[in-house]
Amino acid sequence: MKEKQKLDRRDTYTPTDAPQVRGNCDHTLNREETLSVHGLKTPSNNPNVDLQSGMAGQDLRVPVINMRDEPLMPTTPGKARKLLKGKKAKVAFSNPFTIQLLYATGETKQPVTLGIDAGYKHIGFSAVTEKRELISGEAVIRTDIPKLNKEKSMYRRNRRNKLWYRKPRFMNRGNKKKGWLAPSIDHKLQTHIRLIEKLKKILPISDIIIEVASFDQQKMKNPEISGIEYQQGELQGYEIREYLLEKFHHICVYCSKTGVPLEIEHLTPRSRGGSNTVDNLAISCHDCNQKKNNLTAEEFGYPEVRKSALITMRDAAFMNTVRWKLTQLTGADHTFGYITKKNRISLGLDKGDPL
Repeated sequence: MKEKQKLDRRDTYTPTDAPQVRGNCDHTLNREETLSVHGLKTPSNNPNVDLQSGMAGQDLRVPVINMRDEPLMPTTPGKARKLLKGKKAKVAFSNPFTIQLLYATGETKQPVTLGIDAGYKHIGFSAVTEKRELISGEAVIRTDIPKLNKEKSMYRRNRRNKLWYRKPRFMNRGNKKKGWLAPSIDHKLQTHIRLIEKLKKILPISDIIIEVASFDQQKMKNPEISGIEYQQGELQGYEIREYLLEKFHHICVYCSKTGVPLEIEHLTPRSRGGSNTVDNLAISCHDCNQKKNNLTAEEFGYPEVRKSALITMRDAAFMNTVRWKLTQLTGADHTFGYITKKNRISLGLDKGDPL
């Protein structure tokens, strides 16, 4: 009997040095400012579950749709609460929280512009009117598609190796028709489209602007216009600088300093026949740029910098592949990140502020 009592007794003491196991109610899920949770696995594997408003503690608005499932102008949380209590509305979607009216009402709408920051791993979005921001947030894109396809191929190969003979199939070839995309790229493209379509269901969006990349990689690759001087207008130097900062992670390629002003650096100096194309450019701090003087990167003792400069950016290559298809399928206008940055600097806005 004593042994049974000992077994029934529950010891709730946890040693302070015990390894902590993260539960499904992580502290990041309870933060109001959290836009998305990286690495979150959901049963649907749908990035839309990561959609959250980025206006916690501000003038938050609740999306509203009418009886015909058409979007109306968002309302305040207080009014939405009264409508739900009075049985005049019901919850249509939980994420983002949206209500549907159960009675006929006026349908006066304002122009709403949706801005999409397209990306390889994340999609930023913000919907604004002339006076305020209605909703903003970030969606996380799955990056495990190539790994899953490789695993699928391995299992298929093992299964077929166990069969002593399999008749060759003539039509068993890859589909390389015009417009064909690799499965991983096509998934990312479809994720962008699904996000836009979902936002159009809950907001009366009149215009869509997609920031397809931080820079125009096609212009970078064209020798005739890829130099520093190829832009003669207000945006001169912004595009190549953004490309280099992104490529080298905002770090000096020689001393690895961060948080200091960085300059465009020629790996082979112009005085020694070096070109202005991106494969001869890097980012360095002012001190390293002065110390290097008229030397090449190899003579300065950093031959690996040249190899890094020749590597193509995968993220930029992805956007270069799908950006025009994305704008065509959604009927949206497009812009580049360096233009957004130029406007943000001229207006004195932070990166998180809507333009």
